Amino acid sequence: MMEIEEVAKSLKELGHPTRLLIYKKVVKAGLPGIPVGNIQEQLDIPGSTLSHHISSLISAGLIFQRRESRTLFCVAEYQHLIEVIQFLQDECCHDDFNTPIKCPDIKCAIPDQH
Repeated sequence: MMEIEEVAKSLKELGHPTRLLIYKKVVKAGLPGIPVGNIQEQLDIPGSTLSHHISSLISAGLIFQRRESRTLFCVAEYQHLIEVIQFLQDECCHDDFNTPIKCPDIKCAIPDQH
């Protein structure tokens, strides 16, 4: 189970519009990841700015980078994403005893990455 500080850091980093756009691109790319150059091209972000945002996402545990030859790929830490979502919905409707319907479990079809 994630600690509240870890969840808060992840949500803080995703609270920046540019980082959220970057993260969405990385998540969309799936397990192969997306080359940093593609992110830069698609979002039209200067390299130094993109590097800063990627570092923030890495420090929050949301993504990691993998190098293949001269290409650097960003890959989502899908398990981390699932744990953040589970933390948020863990006690969904817990105190509402009058509502028999509880929040649905969110399942991710992404296979284990490690």
